[in-house]
Amino acid sequence: MYTKNSTRQSSAGGIFFLRYTRVVTRCSTYLLLVTYLLLVLSVICICSYSRAQSPSSLEAQYTAAQRALSAGNYADAEQRFEKLAQADPDVAEIHANLGLIYFQEKKFEQAIPQLRRALQLKPALSDSGSFLAMSLSELGRYEEALPGLEKGFHSSRSEMKRMCGLQLERAYTGLKRDSDAVKVALEMEKLYPNDPEVQYHDGKIFGNYAFLTMQKLWQAPSDSIWRHQAEAEALESQGSYEAAIDQYRDVLARDPRRPGIHYRIGRVLLAQSQKTGSAQDAQEAAKEFAAELQLDANANAAYELGEISRNAGQLENAEKYFELALKGHPDFEEAQLGLAATLLGLEKLDAALPHLQKAISLNHNNEVAWWRMAQVERALGNSAEQKRALAEFQRLHSQSSSQEESANRLFSPDEVTKQRVEQNPKK
Repeated sequence: MYTKNSTRQSSAGGIFFLRYTRVVTRCSTYLLLVTYLLLVLSVICICSYSRAQSPSSLEAQYTAAQRALSAGNYADAEQRFEKLAQADPDVAEIHANLGLIYFQEKKFEQAIPQLRRALQLKPALSDSGSFLAMSLSELGRYEEALPGLEKGFHSSRSEMKRMCGLQLERAYTGLKRDSDAVKVALEMEKLYPNDPEVQYHDGKIFGNYAFLTMQKLWQAPSDSIWRHQAEAEALESQGSYEAAIDQYRDVLARDPRRPGIHYRIGRVLLAQSQKTGSAQDAQEAAKEFAAELQLDANANAAYELGEISRNAGQLENAEKYFELALKGHPDFEEAQLGLAATLLGLEKLDAALPHLQKAISLNHNNEVAWWRMAQVERALGNSAEQKRALAEFQRLHSQSSSQEESANRLFSPDEVTKQRVEQNPKK
């Protein structure tokens, strides 16, 4: 069973999905914001009390409490503000400070009444409202936390917005309002595109939503074509190639003209041939790619046929298929590289060059593009350009050599066979 603090795996037909959970952490900027607010409230607190009564002994206590906060000595500051709260319970800033100190110490149960008292005395303390909402969220009291978190997420202060946004994702997920959690995550991605903590939590939000969506699909009737396709793709991702092919065949039996299925079968057969060295699987894969092209102008299928032809030395066929893959898809990086290599093999050097230039413009960090650029420039007699391309290749190659697992992947992010540097390239 799934619980709030655990992960769940559900199984259907041997396929496992992971239910993502989330724990919101506090980072250094979070700490800086809390400390800043504590110090500001301390100054306000001193001024407020001074205007009211200004007894010198209590002023000294305020000063000592503020000094403890400045030093990050929260235990000492806590004791001092507790005494001040008892001595004068009607100063809002005292309760606000004490609530923030408890919050920083993760004493959320104790923070809540102090922050509520501060807001009772002075509703304008909006930051206290945000920290009250976050304290409630930390305790799993999401319904109570929601209004304050939603308001805090619209704060003009970036870090407050960020903190409330992370807690709002947590609250919505806890309340099973998953689509609302996704909306907040998408907004957070726009606001903080380079924040690793935000990316971590947003990734889990998106993963959780994907899990829930696929779980609904798995509850579809057993004769649902979408269910069979989802199971086939899951089996393929696990490397269960024979079982995946069976499921894909079942999809075709229900809809013989369904786009993309022959391509997927071909992709599975190609992966299987790479694993086993089976020439028959590679031949069958080519037939499936060709069958896909009979149904649909599938650029990936055309690319795979081009790559199979190039590796077999059938360069004229390869040129035809790579050009077909690029027709309407000029940003198909792997196809640009495949066509360039084919044209290089056909000694059409001037024709190869713009395809390599396009590939580099799409992805400057692809070492294959620079290696082939060096080959073309050398063949054209451009010594300076060859050296520049070769230097860039060597730089990228030295970086990628430490990423063996990534380099050994069969499929690129576009789910097609990756272009590779020839083994033991002469530098």
